[in-house]
Amino acid sequence: MAFIQCNFSSKVLRIDTSMNVILPEKNNLDKFPVLYLLHGLSDDHNAWQRNTAIERYAETNGLAVIMPTCHRSFYTDMDKGYDYWTFMTKELPEVVNSYFPISQKREKTFVAGQSMGGYGAFKWALRKPQQFGAAASLSGALNMARRIFDFRDNKKRIEEFELIYGDLKKVKNSKNDLFYLIKKLAQEKIEIPELYQCCGIEDFLYKDNLRFKNLCKKNDINLTYEEETGGHEWSYWDHKIKDIINWFSKIQK
Repeated sequence: MAFIQCNFSSKVLRIDTSMNVILPEKNNLDKFPVLYLLHGLSDDHNAWQRNTAIERYAETNGLAVIMPTCHRSFYTDMDKGYDYWTFMTKELPEVVNSYFPISQKREKTFVAGQSMGGYGAFKWALRKPQQFGAAASLSGALNMARRIFDFRDNKKRIEEFELIYGDLKKVKNSKNDLFYLIKKLAQEKIEIPELYQCCGIEDFLYKDNLRFKNLCKKNDINLTYEEETGGHEWSYWDHKIKDIINWFSKIQK
């Protein structure tokens, strides 16, 4: 198992950027199954490596893990800023596949993330369902159309959201609204990846996670949902990412 700190130039972002990569030792596979693992709002590409045993979990399952930096972008082509959505969904996979022996098969490609990264993971999977066999959200900020207005009295946070989304009234029922995407895909009967969602019952995002779970149930979306004691914290996410990686391994077999 190799841990690679990879610095490269992004044509989309027009800056140098970084990703951490966990790569299994060579075996009888031509290409490794891959997990794109996304960070939370205040984190970067080092967060999962620093706060969990992700390297050990990946090694046990022969899984390559890609951990990019996308800053506080909510994995969005920002209204006033950088095109992180285009970077993540188009340029990043191209760069990864050019550098590393990564499978490009849908059933061997996964995405997951915690908090903001859970939102990013589900948004990627729901907007580009043909790319992934499965996606997972850990304590995800899944209801951004509603969550934004929880900060309506916080001038700095609202200004930050406006840099990301522009007109905040237009987030609801848009391509950045996971609830809208679920309903649209269900209505159009488009096959979506297997979804796994978990959240601690003490988490401040718990109620929004329940709303998302209930929406999936209402629309007959195949969702694996788990909840247990836990807050918005790395001790919970370290525990759950191990379960999720094991779940990914079962799905691809």
